[in-house]
Amino acid sequence: MRMSRRSYAHYCPVARSLDVVGERWTLLIVRELAVGPRRYTDLHADLPGISTDVLAARLKDMEANGLVVRRKLSVPVWVYELTPRGRELAPVLAGLASWGSALLGDSDPTDALRGHWFAIPVATALRRAADGATGTVRVRVDEHGWCLRIDADDVTFLDVEGTTDAVVRLSTATAAAIARGDTRLDKAAANGDVLVEGNSALAAALAE
Repeated sequence: MRMSRRSYAHYCPVARSLDVVGERWTLLIVRELAVGPRRYTDLHADLPGISTDVLAARLKDMEANGLVVRRKLSVPVWVYELTPRGRELAPVLAGLASWGSALLGDSDPTDALRGHWFAIPVATALRRAADGATGTVRVRVDEHGWCLRIDADDVTFLDVEGTTDAVVRLSTATAAAIARGDTRLDKAAANGDVLVEGNSALAAALAE
């Protein structure tokens, strides 16, 4: 394990975890990669405020710690993606998103905002709304899109092309309202703020 430049030097699993992911921006990079592989330029564009030097340093540390890998697509384009070890941080992000929902309030005019930043709370809401139905879902929040697999007691982000069991479309404003707890997915669907497409049992459950 590559320690951060400021290790806590505590023999404790919490401290050891923070040695790896406690540096500024690291967990936000995990948030970006949770929905799928990203190019360096995309990461920089969707992390307003981070410098190119800091982003490069964080990615280097995350590679050294086995959280991300860099691979070449057939295009050819180089992308970063989470390793299985990195994907294990998804429940950590879900817990932080749930805990931090009470801190959102109204956004400030200076706040940056991206639709995919609500991927985790939206995924949690979809799993609850599925009510035991399982399958794959393609989510579209304005211009942002990703795929996930809903199981009875879990939800997993996927790098999937092709058909899915359901397509869910909503706006960034609706996704933010779901994240804040201002509305539930079923109420948003009833109001027409969430659109569900598909003929599967999962699509029917989400539409209801």
